[in-house]
Amino acid sequence: MPRPRKCRNVSEDLVNYYYKPRGIKISELQQVVLKHDQLEALKLADAEEMTQEEACKLMNISRSTFSRLVNEARKLVAQALINGWAIKIEEGIFKKK
Repeated sequence: MPRPRKCRNVSEDLVNYYYKPRGIKISELQQVVLKHDQLEALKLADAEEMTQEEACKLMNISRSTFSRLVNEARKLVAQALINGWAIKIEEGIFKKK
């Protein structure tokens, strides 16, 4: 039986829930799903250049969980950019800071 998911902290409401290549209908695109906590981890690690220790404390998660979230997010975003896919952002279990 898997452990229950711990509530994660995220900093803000999302402005957009979809990103896609311009000029192509969303219905014609393949998409990847990026969870809100993966996006938050990606933002803290890459855009804000925080250390894992700082980011873990902010998100209320372990280092291994943070590392997994960042790696998954980077892979999904890279796949979408390389293949011209849409990125759908889904909310999950979290608390806004």
